[in-house]
Amino acid sequence: MFDAGKYDVIVIGAGHAGVEAALAAARIGCSTLLMTLSMDNIAMMPCNPSIGGPAKGHLVREVDALGGQMGVNADRTCIQFRMLNTGKGPAVHALRAQADKKHYQFLMKETCEHTEHLDVKQLLVERVLMEDGEIRGVETETGERYLAKAVILASGTYLRGRIIIGETAYDGGPNGQRAAMALSASLQEAGIRLMRFKTGTPARVDGRTLDFSKMELQPGDDEARNFSFLSDIETREQVPCYLTYTNENTHAILRKNMHRAPMANGVIEGIGPRYCPSIETKVLRFPDKERHQLFLEPEGLHTGEYYVQGMSTSMPMDVQLEFLHTIPGLEHAKVMRAGYAIEYDCIDPLQLKPTLEFKTIRGFFSAGQSNGTSGYEEAAAQGIMAGINAAMLVKGREPLVLKRSEGYIGVLIDDLVTKGTREPYRMMTSRAEYRLLLRQDNADLRLTPHGRRVGLVQEERWQRYERKKRAIDETKALLGRKILTPSTETNGKLQALGIPEIHTAMPLSELMRRPEAGYEKLREAFDLPEIAPEVRQQVETDIFYEGYIQKQLEQVERMERWESKLLPEDIDYGVIPNLRDEAREKLTAIRPRSVGQAGRISGVSPADVSVLVIYLEMQKRRS
Repeated sequence: MFDAGKYDVIVIGAGHAGVEAALAAARIGCSTLLMTLSMDNIAMMPCNPSIGGPAKGHLVREVDALGGQMGVNADRTCIQFRMLNTGKGPAVHALRAQADKKHYQFLMKETCEHTEHLDVKQLLVERVLMEDGEIRGVETETGERYLAKAVILASGTYLRGRIIIGETAYDGGPNGQRAAMALSASLQEAGIRLMRFKTGTPARVDGRTLDFSKMELQPGDDEARNFSFLSDIETREQVPCYLTYTNENTHAILRKNMHRAPMANGVIEGIGPRYCPSIETKVLRFPDKERHQLFLEPEGLHTGEYYVQGMSTSMPMDVQLEFLHTIPGLEHAKVMRAGYAIEYDCIDPLQLKPTLEFKTIRGFFSAGQSNGTSGYEEAAAQGIMAGINAAMLVKGREPLVLKRSEGYIGVLIDDLVTKGTREPYRMMTSRAEYRLLLRQDNADLRLTPHGRRVGLVQEERWQRYERKKRAIDETKALLGRKILTPSTETNGKLQALGIPEIHTAMPLSELMRRPEAGYEKLREAFDLPEIAPEVRQQVETDIFYEGYIQKQLEQVERMERWESKLLPEDIDYGVIPNLRDEAREKLTAIRPRSVGQAGRISGVSPADVSVLVIYLEMQKRRS
């Protein structure tokens, strides 16, 4: 063993959490080491070739608003963009993009290699080094020891990874990579509780063997879309996806071979994702459903591989081939990569602070699937927060903790560290109680000031933010000042636009609350200035939903009273009278930072919260 280097921050793993963590720490000014099992698989997409979707698209926009890289990288490498849920309200509009997987990897690798203060090395970490409750660094299999003030665990699904295809099982990571087999034992020696989770992926098939004429075309949007608030891309090469369905023959083959399914015969021990089940789980869980939809998604512009979205499986290979050939358009499909399940170790996130630092080990953070989440976007969101807070710790500055009312990232992390998870956690819009405030279109307005405060948002992004905010404020003020009177001329203009006439004087802002009255219509009729599309969208949404937004802001204000009541770090819940035993046990284990967080812990009732508040008031009076 020899000392090979010293850094401010070390990041273990270079997946979507690891790269965001490393880039954030380095850009803030910390000397940072990013360690990966393979230099060729930085930011690899081992599962579906896409970024975004419901709630996940919100996370990408928020990572971008803070100064992260995922949105910028996606805009430059994705080959199809679609806005989902456009028939619903703006709170659930979600941008989703198909990625060119290899291009995404290579560009992110290039970004990491050219970032100041950041070193990237191909190394396998076997031990974390600790002393007196503080992190000291890591040891690698090659005998190198790297010291650091902060270490971020971003190991994804590689901790004791185990690949399972039918009766075949072997140690390994995704896509045939190595697994980190020794690091789990080191974590357990440090007193860290581990869980065993499982995820899976479908087969990849050869596009030359598919009959797309039997499938439904799924093209991208005509309008140019971007994730990043910095991107100005107006045109890009787009490729289509295709929709097809399973049928009763597919289901019959799966039912006939269910005894060979690893999930049914005890080969798989880990807990799988509820919201992304395997096809065999779908057939068992929904026996009356006649078909399940499948999307054929291209993996890139320079490969013939297609991803069979919705067909995740760990069935034996002969069964995979048999049921694939029952699907319209896949009758002659050739499999290029088998579908498989992967089991892996992850930590119980209840051991983390809201900063993603371990409660019992100063300077040790964890982010991504190693915290029990699923998805590239959830990983990136945790990664950037862990990177920011590791840098803040190194520099002796206040950490960044986002509230549930400030972002989906706040909801995600609060859910993990307050409620924990017993299955791979997936972000959904239904998890956010203030989702009308947390729209994807206003992520920059919500979070860019935070990114600026910690030193991650640079001048170009800050100037764009200020220009947009100023344009929104000026436009809303103008619409409030400009009064329409019910004259023949005014009502004639409104009638020509398909807007009901008015009978009393009103500002244009009030008129815009009518569904028919968009800004562009009124601009032409009433001599309003031309504004950027993103400004127009923000103004229209804020005015049309003003009443609902105000109600949510009032809810936030009420909750802030509880969130602002911070709990002492050394509080002894054992001496607080009248707390129920379950609440006392949960509060002692989780150690919430505020009364608001305490109230969200499963097993802590409103009555327990009242007891807690009374105790705090009594202690305050005594002091």
